[in-house]
Amino acid sequence: MSKILVTGASGFIGRALAARLKSEGWGVIALDSTDGDIADQETLSELDQENISHTFHLAGKTFVPDSWANPQAFCHTNVLGTVNVLELCKKNRIPLTYISAYVYGHPDSLPISEDSVIKPNSPYALSKRLAEEACEFYANAYDLSVTTIRPFNVYGIGQAEKFLIPEIIRQALDKGGEIVVKDLAPRRDYVYLEDLVAALLATLRKAGGYRVYNIGSGISRSVREIIDIIQKIAGTNKKVVSRQMVRTNELMDVSADISKAGVDLSWHPRCSFREGIEDIIRSEREKRRDD
Repeated sequence: MSKILVTGASGFIGRALAARLKSEGWGVIALDSTDGDIADQETLSELDQENISHTFHLAGKTFVPDSWANPQAFCHTNVLGTVNVLELCKKNRIPLTYISAYVYGHPDSLPISEDSVIKPNSPYALSKRLAEEACEFYANAYDLSVTTIRPFNVYGIGQAEKFLIPEIIRQALDKGGEIVVKDLAPRRDYVYLEDLVAALLATLRKAGGYRVYNIGSGISRSVREIIDIIQKIAGTNKKVVSRQMVRTNELMDVSADISKAGVDLSWHPRCSFREGIEDIIRSEREKRRDD
């Protein structure tokens, strides 16, 4: 029986993808950091013996602020790790779906299409762009089927608290206090985790060549708007405090052109932002009751 390889299977997206694949009857090989360093060839060496029909490569360093402190680590893991996965796929003729992000930098216009100029604005973005170039090279040079998915800001149940939406929800649900954020102005395009997983599964039906797809909602929302939506759903009215801390090379507005994914993958986001926030708040409240 053929199986599907998921690298980064213990991560926020990887867990959801692996669970969905299993629920649909796929055999899954779940690879995570406990199995070794993805940038070390030995970590993947034993997979040559497996009958793998498709690979989803999600393993990598992902938290953008950390990349400024340690660019080398991000390039080591995200670039060399991707090349190792590409080598596995080349050797065994395995189609690959690669997850990238944040490669466009400061956009010249909105919404951002897959043909927009790419201008990485952080070490993280640089590492993902270099990995994308490796994917395109292998697809063209070795006739390998590779799809790059570029999700915009992903949110959902189980996301680490260091990310914006879970941090705001935690503060909204905590007793007393205020909601404190670094900056209220930046706008982002948010896509719900389950919608992203659906887009990833859609790539199983595509084969041949190199393809790139944006995955988002097509709508940008400011931090201020997000807080207002969360407080309305949570039934709170806490004071909001902005520290007015602008991150290095901050992007002030981002929205995705997702029309290509609609045409090629028959994919469209199904969960509205409000519905997604309702699901997360419901889950967080249940968790707090259990604790």
